[in-house]
Amino acid sequence: MIKDLKNPLSYIYLGIIVIFLYAPIFTLVVLSFNRSRSMAVWMGFSVDWYRRMIADPMILEAIWNTFSIALVSAVIATIIGTLGAIGVTAMRKSRQTVILAFNNIPLLNADIVIGISLMLTYLIFGISLSWGTVLLSHITFSLPYVVLSVMPKLKQTARMNYEAALDLGATPINAFIKVVLPDVLPGIVSGFLLAFTMSVDDFVVTHFTRGAGINTISTLIYSQAKVGIKPTLFALSTIIFAVVLVVLTVSNIISNRKSVA
Repeated sequence: MIKDLKNPLSYIYLGIIVIFLYAPIFTLVVLSFNRSRSMAVWMGFSVDWYRRMIADPMILEAIWNTFSIALVSAVIATIIGTLGAIGVTAMRKSRQTVILAFNNIPLLNADIVIGISLMLTYLIFGISLSWGTVLLSHITFSLPYVVLSVMPKLKQTARMNYEAALDLGATPINAFIKVVLPDVLPGIVSGFLLAFTMSVDDFVVTHFTRGAGINTISTLIYSQAKVGIKPTLFALSTIIFAVVLVVLTVSNIISNRKSVA
């Protein structure tokens, strides 16, 4: 009896969670196709807001800034973080503990503290806030995530394989590329994707370190929220959601096929 009652309750609970998560997104998608500018009045289906979004230079610039900063910062953070993880792994246990403690501070620290601290640092050294300062800031807060993604894979890699490659005449670089890198690659990819996602999603640090006229998607939405969000941003959000949904669906299909094979 209890088992029969448990299943319906679990489905009801799951349904409530799904509604809370996806009802706002569904509402956003519907409003992006509303001919009316008002969110309270439906005046018929239209793709006019998508046309205006494509023709809006402010939105296009925000999209370019968001994804260019995310891509460049993720690549640089992944390279530096991977090298840092290799260096930390080669240290003694006591030194590893100290370095990882410092590495974890940005993860536990509030975003507003990081944003204000970086802004003050740039101003003290006379660095003008610009696209470059946002890039440096995103590299800074992405590094700890890359280190934590790569280090577990490095610890799982057998050191004897690396030493065997050296004994067989391989240089340290060749031994790392051909022996260690294939084992660590999943952690590197995870760190890159995490850094990229954190950069695209960031608002607080970007808000404090961007210069005049520099907008990302998040800061553009924030600035327009003060005077009223335009439906063109509904269209932009719908496109982003659709792209993420397609990417996740394709990646899950590929992973399932690999697991079956």
